[in-house]
Amino acid sequence: MLSFTYMKTAKMMTYMVVFEPAEEGGYVASVPSLPGCVSEGETFEQVKQNIHEAIEGYLEVLAAHGDDIPQESPERIISSITTLIPVTL
Repeated sequence: MLSFTYMKTAKMMTYMVVFEPAEEGGYVASVPSLPGCVSEGETFEQVKQNIHEAIEGYLEVLAAHGDDIPQESPERIISSITTLIPVTL
């Protein structure tokens, strides 16, 4: 759990998380606004808990070093693209 002992204030932040099935089973979660913040879990509930803890740890390290806390971009657009792929004959 995030410790606020060295922080004067705290506020709630919301980050977009991308959940994907892992090749070996389970799930992988990543946070595009927090580069390198990635976690795994065998179930969806487990990966959600793991990425929540990873986000807290990531932000705690940034705060401890006096670094800026990244904000989620309000301009982020999530969409799907359908395209043709080459097929060999």
